[in-house]
Amino acid sequence: MITLRGKGVSKGVALGRLVFLERSAVTVEKQPVSDTAGEIERFQAALRTAAEQLDKLSTEMVEKIGKKNALLFEIHRMMLDDPDFCDPVIAIIERERLCAEYAVMEAGKRLAQDFAEMDDEYMSERAADVRDVANRVIAVLTGNQSPVSSGNEPVILAAPDFSPSETAQFDRSLVLALVSQQGAANSHTAIFARTMGIPAIIGLGASLSPGLAGKQAALDGETGEFCVEPDPETVQTFEKRREQFQKEQRELEPFRGKPTVSPSGQRIKLYANIGSVTDVEAALSGDAEGIGLFRSEFLYLGREDYPEEDVQYESYRKAVELMRNKPVIIRTMDIGADKQVGYFDLPKEENPALGMRAIRICLTRPSLFKTQLRAIYRASAHGNVAIMFPMINTLEELRQAKAMAREAREELAAETIPFNPETPIGIMIETPASAVISDLLAPESDFFSIGTNDLTQYTLAVDRQNESISAFCDTRHEAIIRLIRMTVENAHRAGIWAGICGMLGADQALTKTFLDMGLDELSVEPSYVLPLRKHIGEL
Repeated sequence: MITLRGKGVSKGVALGRLVFLERSAVTVEKQPVSDTAGEIERFQAALRTAAEQLDKLSTEMVEKIGKKNALLFEIHRMMLDDPDFCDPVIAIIERERLCAEYAVMEAGKRLAQDFAEMDDEYMSERAADVRDVANRVIAVLTGNQSPVSSGNEPVILAAPDFSPSETAQFDRSLVLALVSQQGAANSHTAIFARTMGIPAIIGLGASLSPGLAGKQAALDGETGEFCVEPDPETVQTFEKRREQFQKEQRELEPFRGKPTVSPSGQRIKLYANIGSVTDVEAALSGDAEGIGLFRSEFLYLGREDYPEEDVQYESYRKAVELMRNKPVIIRTMDIGADKQVGYFDLPKEENPALGMRAIRICLTRPSLFKTQLRAIYRASAHGNVAIMFPMINTLEELRQAKAMAREAREELAAETIPFNPETPIGIMIETPASAVISDLLAPESDFFSIGTNDLTQYTLAVDRQNESISAFCDTRHEAIIRLIRMTVENAHRAGIWAGICGMLGADQALTKTFLDMGLDELSVEPSYVLPLRKHIGEL
């Protein structure tokens, strides 16, 4: 028996024969061209064909993976028009006089690498989407568009990695589970696997070799355990796990579509944290009651220049409309610290987490901030939107930010552009300073959302990016609990609601403590919503 360990990204247990995904090999050669104008037209024709394919795929996938998940292919379709994708391709064709398929391969590789190297895990995992789109255009240009094959019997499917397009098109009845050498936990491949109910493990490395093909295997998509040629005792263990997992999943379904209420009748709202408009699909599939944290910085990452107002507005509008009047709380950009962007030209700092980031950038670059505020207010005309400022430390910072929001409203009103003038404005409580003066901040805020990730980091003086000191990061430290309690009490005295949007919100060991404090809302990763609702209902 061979036992491997990877990262489980989609819960479930599977037993079956291991098969490696068959793909048609595509060879792209560095071919010089003399007619660059003709080659650009060839590229643009391929973009049109790829767009037609994605339009068709989006429609076909609605029934299979749901409208929310099929939205990804609309986003891939939008990438085909994105200058960040197209302009570098045209530049390679014109300047280096090389064929379109090579230009697409090179430009796609560079853009994907830009995403992959980002410190922000959520954004780094968007590299897979860039590669997926580039590969589609290359397939059109080379005429190599054979569908991938998983065979005609139920199997555990293996590959170096799976693209979102491949995963969405798999026949669920023929795929018992997915295992890969590489991959990312928050990639759309992982999201689709979870949505389709396919157990999945990533990061098994080179030990997952084609030489294992045809052998019997067993896996646990939660623990990341993968066994090849398991002995009878191991098979029995996995079969028991599978029965238990199926039982737990059945027990979650009665809580879908229901309010989150404890046995004592205490009501709390369960929202979802998302990193981009494409993640709305996961929030809805997870049965979130709203979006408690929309990380808007995804619009600024992986680009060559600042996103224009219309670009931001379209992304916010799409998310708001998909949520169908459920609350969408958009956090203004939290650039800096672990999310560095080259074109921002931020100074090199010894400790970026304590440097120029988030609201500090916004207040020192008013035109940049105003552009984002205008875009968010315009989106407020399409649904239930709230604005949230990160890293507020003083009353003066809050007042300055609100003054700029007022200017944005006045400009839109003067231009007769629709928006909701009553859009709530709240702040994140994520430093000890903001928690301690929350009694002063509350009367000038519409709500508080406690960012426990940074609050923990700044309170304990433990860098959450530094794995070597992770043992010193006690997320349940009494100081953290006291600061949260103080914040909630001050919010309620001022008549506003308070929630948590950090990882601590999903810690079931603290759920009862949070309910006893009177927290009004918990915003967690989408997959935690239903288990947390069930847990609260059984407290």
